[in-house]
Amino acid sequence: MASLQQVVEQLALAAASFNETVAANGTSPSNTLSGGPFKRLAAITSLLASASALRDWAFLLVIGSLFEVARRGLSTFWTSLIDAFFITAVFDEDDASYQWILAWLSRQPSWRNIRCVTVATDTVRAVYARDSYSKRGSVTKEPSYMPADSHSYTLWYKSRWMTVTRVTVSNHGGWGSKVSLHLRFLSRRQGILGTIIEEAKKDWLETQKDSLTVWVANRHVGDNIWVPLSRQLKRPLSSIVLDPGVREFLVKDVKDFLASKAWYQERGIPFRRGYLLYGVPGSGKTSVIQAIAGELCLNVYMLALSRSGLDDSSLATLLSSLPEQCIVLMEDVDAAFYHGLSREPGSPTATSETGARDRRSSSGESPGKLSLSGILNAIDGIAANEGRILFATTNKYDVLDPALCRPGRMDLRLQFHHASRYQAREVFKRFFASSPTEVTGKGDVTVAEPDLNAPPLIDLTSPAKSQGSSSEPSEKSSPSLYSGLCHSSRAPKLSNHELSALADQFAAAVPERQITMAALQGYLMTHKATPFKAVADVSAWVERE
Repeated sequence: MASLQQVVEQLALAAASFNETVAANGTSPSNTLSGGPFKRLAAITSLLASASALRDWAFLLVIGSLFEVARRGLSTFWTSLIDAFFITAVFDEDDASYQWILAWLSRQPSWRNIRCVTVATDTVRAVYARDSYSKRGSVTKEPSYMPADSHSYTLWYKSRWMTVTRVTVSNHGGWGSKVSLHLRFLSRRQGILGTIIEEAKKDWLETQKDSLTVWVANRHVGDNIWVPLSRQLKRPLSSIVLDPGVREFLVKDVKDFLASKAWYQERGIPFRRGYLLYGVPGSGKTSVIQAIAGELCLNVYMLALSRSGLDDSSLATLLSSLPEQCIVLMEDVDAAFYHGLSREPGSPTATSETGARDRRSSSGESPGKLSLSGILNAIDGIAANEGRILFATTNKYDVLDPALCRPGRMDLRLQFHHASRYQAREVFKRFFASSPTEVTGKGDVTVAEPDLNAPPLIDLTSPAKSQGSSSEPSEKSSPSLYSGLCHSSRAPKLSNHELSALADQFAAAVPERQITMAALQGYLMTHKATPFKAVADVSAWVERE
């Protein structure tokens, strides 16, 4: 390659040669360059072409351009070839299909031979094997094997070659990261992707059949998003003891709504439904929602209106991003503004709310910026999502604004009272039934018809009963280091007649509509192995309550 000095020398020689040529022709340089633009350009080109260094540079420029064109052409050809024979799919971590594909991969026979994996036992994020749940046991923390970050895997699926890559990309500014899963299949048939997604969805639902996922709203990188909180085993609907017909009425109403989408669309009615459950604390409002979610295989999205940093815009974004069939749970909606909802700024409610805000600000907490109009618009405004089921609970129905409770927002309002004697009787039967399998399809404990020749009631004052002939643990044992009942203790096996008679006596001692179901359950838990003592002591316990 010629140096700069050589280039200058070449240009000088070319200029001298040019002057000699002009002199031989009898013309001056000014006349030569004074012609039209084409003549001047031709003269300048001739001058530059006479320099060998410039010719070398031009040659290298042409060669480099040809190589770049060839490279881009080959890259375009390779991309076209890949697109013609391969199918590429990207699954984002924030989408439900990401979990489907992870579950599907864990079930592929060739996945067992993978030698570089990420091991996870988290009950929400991890992919579960088919035996991760016992029949009615708790969630086990079985290790699950997920693709390692930025690592490619080669698998075979139905004689088709495929690659799997898990990619993590950091967000701008370094706040958090975004994870995605890239799948590439060697196949010209587009339907193979749909087949894999349907199979993955089916496998995922199979792992979820005994559980439901609870989601919560969380602020992430400036955005409010739904994140999975936990996976809970489904609660049997039969474990909910309400007044006769209430449980069945609620389940039937929700099922009818989910099956009525076409009816709503034909009449131009937004496909949404809201339920307001109100009443005394501990009456079973949240429990019945959990049981309904398990019965209908719906995930639960919990939204706390009093959460710090939640404003009208964030609430609208969260509700509009919900899936079509799910349950939104707003517990204690009366606490959204700490003391209730009110439109009037000068009302006592608003005054107490201002004081609560001041106290919360002085403690360093960030108060919420929700307004009543923002809540109403998020629930049934123009941007509100359809297909979801809203359950709201409150212990103070009277403080709620009437606009929040009207049909279209809260279509069905159901009041929960203290326990009735019927509920006391049924919860006693469920506690001391000899086996959980002794339940009918409707969830009632199977109790045989009483024997007419048997005594009408059990004598709790009988020495045989009071001194443990029924296998109850003795309360007069030697002193120990703890008080209460050991969890390993089990109740004696009762006959159907004994269970029914004890339940009747227990219910008769419980006053009508004065004790909550939570209190009854807590009392029975302290006597879970001593049914006779539970009946004998219930009157004294009621007086203390």
